[in-house]
Amino acid sequence: MFRDPEDFPFFGLPGAFLLCEALAMNGMRNLNPATDSQSRFSRKRSGTSVLEIDSWMPSRIQAISLSVDRLMRLIERSECVPGEEFDVELALREALENAVVHGNQEDPDKKIHIRCRCQPGKEISIVVTDQGTGFDVEKTVANSITTDPDSEHGRGIQLMKAYMDHVHFDRGGSEVHMRKRSRSALRS
Repeated sequence: MFRDPEDFPFFGLPGAFLLCEALAMNGMRNLNPATDSQSRFSRKRSGTSVLEIDSWMPSRIQAISLSVDRLMRLIERSECVPGEEFDVELALREALENAVVHGNQEDPDKKIHIRCRCQPGKEISIVVTDQGTGFDVEKTVANSITTDPDSEHGRGIQLMKAYMDHVHFDRGGSEVHMRKRSRSALRS
């Protein structure tokens, strides 16, 4: 066991704190059976460390803020998209709210699966999957724009698309994939 954060190989001081947070999240999973989380670092051949988060969240509105706060701490410390954290947080909140309210219809027997992959200084990819029946994405977005621009239906999708670089839906609408690239990665 490493006693000093600077003794962590490969990750350096910022990575050591991220790893501590990841281990704390993993320990919290054992204490709270309603939330199942795993975080791990991968080391690619190129020498770049990658943070991968695999987490489950209960289908309760009250669980969204706690889950987002935990994930954002890890995301901010990983520095995968420095300066873009607000955009990621907003899109993540919208995706989780849609999954809880529209996907799982706040059914306490269903959960939300969150997968996140951070490449420091490059990009972040997030996948949110609910256990609902899905929906027609194109119809929902088209109806929200043409019938009532102030409608709550489709607003979350529009926000996700506005704040992330890439958003698409799979599994008939029950899974959203989002990606945000770092500004510095876009310039290179």
